[in-house]
Amino acid sequence: MKYVKQSLNALCLLALTASAFSQTHEVLMKNRGSAGPMVYEPDYLEIQPGDTVKFIRKHKSHNAASIAELSPAGYPGFIGKIDEEIAVKYDDAGFYGIKCTPHYAQGMVMLIKVGNATLPDTYREFKAPGIADKRFQEIYSRIDKQ
Repeated sequence: MKYVKQSLNALCLLALTASAFSQTHEVLMKNRGSAGPMVYEPDYLEIQPGDTVKFIRKHKSHNAASIAELSPAGYPGFIGKIDEEIAVKYDDAGFYGIKCTPHYAQGMVMLIKVGNATLPDTYREFKAPGIADKRFQEIYSRIDKQ
């Protein structure tokens, strides 16, 4: 019985320790920012598995939603409601494309790198609508320079 109690205490301590190292990153959803109109700030994040990204509405009519073509295979994705602040936890390594549904073609996109991942070639081959494609190419260029 003493062994079971010690094991449970160790497991609880391990769980608390792991969650203590995870972080929450804030992304602002804005009508205008340093990169121009309809932006997420920042538009590129590097985080660790277990971290959370909180999408914060700074102006009306924005949301955050995953882009299926720019997500790891099997990722179920998410769609936040318009004007909703949403927190998304990322447990698996990979790259995750994010869009504002009503402003996607206007270039309101971002990319999140989780853990030790390599940008898949299929991401570069994907053509996002309108200005979104240009913004993704700019993000890819910054990644290449790292």
